[in-house]
Amino acid sequence: MLDAGLWADRVKRRGRVYQPRYRRECVGDLIQVDGSEHWWFEDRGPQCTLLVFIDDATSRLMHLQFVQSEPTFAYFNATQRYLEAHGKPITFYTDKHAVFRVNKPAGLHGDGMTQFGRALKALTIEIICANSSQAKGRVERANKTLQDRLVKELRLAGVNTMEDGNAFLPAFMADYNARFAKPPFNEKDLHRPMTPRDRLDEAFTWRADRTLSQSLTPQYDNILFMITTTSSL
Repeated sequence: MLDAGLWADRVKRRGRVYQPRYRRECVGDLIQVDGSEHWWFEDRGPQCTLLVFIDDATSRLMHLQFVQSEPTFAYFNATQRYLEAHGKPITFYTDKHAVFRVNKPAGLHGDGMTQFGRALKALTIEIICANSSQAKGRVERANKTLQDRLVKELRLAGVNTMEDGNAFLPAFMADYNARFAKPPFNEKDLHRPMTPRDRLDEAFTWRADRTLSQSLTPQYDNILFMITTTSSL
């Protein structure tokens, strides 16, 4: 009957076992990044996404930001704010979202990196894409905690919009970290200060390589652009 598919085997099969990964020793060594779509304002506002940046060494919330969805420009803006507040970490640890990793062979062109990956490379920040949600368990567990605790705090504060929510988040983060963040094994902060060469507005822009034709016209998104020239006497 088992072979014929008429009877199901009731033996509970053990799922894949994941080895625990120890925390990094220092703040700023590894920052886990994720987006959590949820009804953050319950029925008082629209469904939206919370971008979460959490330090692996301490489980400290480093940056939270409400956005409508998870396009590249939302991560550009959130990451720029993170860097302005904390400096440059060694590594960002993300999932395999298309913002972070080219997932289709047909999408490989140029240097083979996404716009976000290109921006981080220009700023000398490494990016690692996790193979499973369990691998970035700290940010996944933080998402579940926030979907319970933050939702209630927003309700008690009467916050109904993303704009008011983003204004509310800094005070919430400070209280959350005071309660739940853990001390690092090593007190050294590995965030690197920004330098004049780190032009964030320039790094976090959408770039595309195009070749000028003999008539000095590049084409992008089926639009032909004409380059005007000036002659000097």
